[in-house]
Amino acid sequence: MVNITIDGISLSVKEGTTILSAAKSANIDIPTLCYLKEINEIAACRICLVEIEGLDELAPACTTMVEEGMVITTRSPRVRMARRVNLRLILSQHETNCTHCTRSGNCKLQKLANDYNFIGEHYQREYPNTEDYGSPLFKKDNRCIKCMRCINICSEMQTVNVWDLIGTGSHTRVGISDAGRLLDSKCTYCGQCITHCPVGALSERDDTGKVFNAIADPETVVVAQIAPAVRVAWAEYFGVKPQDAQAKHLVTALKLMGFDYVFDTDLAADLTVMEEASEFIERFTHRDKYPMPLFTSCCPGWYRFCKGQFPELVDNMSTCKSPQQMFGPIIKTYFAKEKGIDPKKIFTVSIMPCVAKKEEMLRPGMDSAIPGTPDVDVVITTRELVRMLRGENINPLNLVKTPFDELLGKGSGAGVVFGASGGVMVAALRTAYYLITGRNPDADAFKDIAEHGHLKTAEVDVPGVGTVRVAVVSGLGNARKLLNDIKAGMVRYDFVEVMACPGGCAGGGGQPIHDGEELASPRGEILWNIDKQSNLRFSHDNPQLKRIYDEFLGEPLGELSHRLLHTDHHSWKMPGEE
Repeated sequence: MVNITIDGISLSVKEGTTILSAAKSANIDIPTLCYLKEINEIAACRICLVEIEGLDELAPACTTMVEEGMVITTRSPRVRMARRVNLRLILSQHETNCTHCTRSGNCKLQKLANDYNFIGEHYQREYPNTEDYGSPLFKKDNRCIKCMRCINICSEMQTVNVWDLIGTGSHTRVGISDAGRLLDSKCTYCGQCITHCPVGALSERDDTGKVFNAIADPETVVVAQIAPAVRVAWAEYFGVKPQDAQAKHLVTALKLMGFDYVFDTDLAADLTVMEEASEFIERFTHRDKYPMPLFTSCCPGWYRFCKGQFPELVDNMSTCKSPQQMFGPIIKTYFAKEKGIDPKKIFTVSIMPCVAKKEEMLRPGMDSAIPGTPDVDVVITTRELVRMLRGENINPLNLVKTPFDELLGKGSGAGVVFGASGGVMVAALRTAYYLITGRNPDADAFKDIAEHGHLKTAEVDVPGVGTVRVAVVSGLGNARKLLNDIKAGMVRYDFVEVMACPGGCAGGGGQPIHDGEELASPRGEILWNIDKQSNLRFSHDNPQLKRIYDEFLGEPLGELSHRLLHTDHHSWKMPGEE
């Protein structure tokens, strides 16, 4: 232990502790901008400078380790002046017209500028800007403060290495490391760079205008689907607890905005379970005919990563579309027929915790209901949804509950947990066990797979077929390690779930941003609790799902199911792919 003094408070902390961490343990707040624990500890912004007795120079709190007898001051006039100078230099290359920035009100730089009483322009000059609105994710150079968070998140956590420093001296900027445009790179559009950017330099493409235009057209039938992970995050901006802002409250909000029908993507998750579990059984019982292991295909960021980094494993990918892309054609075929609606008049809106879904909806093969027309017309993230609610002055606390619309509004607990890492695997195993044995397993039999941790493995004994070796991994850096081990023959699995975002969709790149906080785990816990409290915990027991198969699809992996619900991963190419 090391004895130190910070702002007159005596502390005893472990050797190797940074001044920033030591101060935090004493509830002393030192401002930071570029700092991300264990990801970006490079003291680039110099906002966390503190004064240490006996030293001539100020020291960055985020990288300076405590020493015995150290006396630290965090609020001296010298410290304040240094922070103001550094903040002013950062602002000199940052667009300060905050009114049209999506991060206004939730921007660390904006807060610091207010805290340090910056009014007006400071060293302001015209700063070049490059944008590519053709991409679902884009960067605004005139907002970038070169803190390098995005670089380290992409390289250290996700290991995709899209972002890098380009140029030298005053011309240095954050750019794309291997391509001129993001569209020409191997970006997975996971969106983790967006959620970890302290300012609004990175953002998803805003598609809310398309939704409002569709709602305003009296001839258009606007249908929304709500992803599982959205329900535990959509009200965070308003400071409302998840139990006070449930999915049925969100249905009310969407109806107030003018949506004609609101459905639960949980039903499409159940549909995915039926198809993917059936596909796994076929592959597992005929392993000599198929490449193994089978990888889940619910995450578009993950299979962009697989195609771009491990193309030799693409045939291991399930041919099932994601729940979003299964729901689109079901709405424009089965639902349209049941309601007597011209499918060409239906406008489907996916509300997702994900940026990559914006790219997924435009891939070849995602127009199976009406050739040439996307099955999903537009995707908006949870953040875009929040902006729509704010613009319509809709407060979650003022909403009553409204049930999802009939035919496609009922999902199981198994569908709900698709939003948490391990949920797809648990849901699929529940149904695969039933399809093989004819009886349901204990709904919590596979709960160990869902425990915290970015890599979980297990062996599941299924009567009649033997032992199934499964793995669950989230975060693309963790996925890379697992895939390398599989290729090297160090490990062997039959069924593998991969999610691009750490913690799964609950921590998706389209979720509300809380700087410095990782909320995938607590959000995921809420989803698991919803499943545990549900009266319907098995996808194959969903009565609405049974009706869809009985009256329309026929059977899993059947001809119509294959045409509407499955895809060919070789039908589209990653940049640079032959």
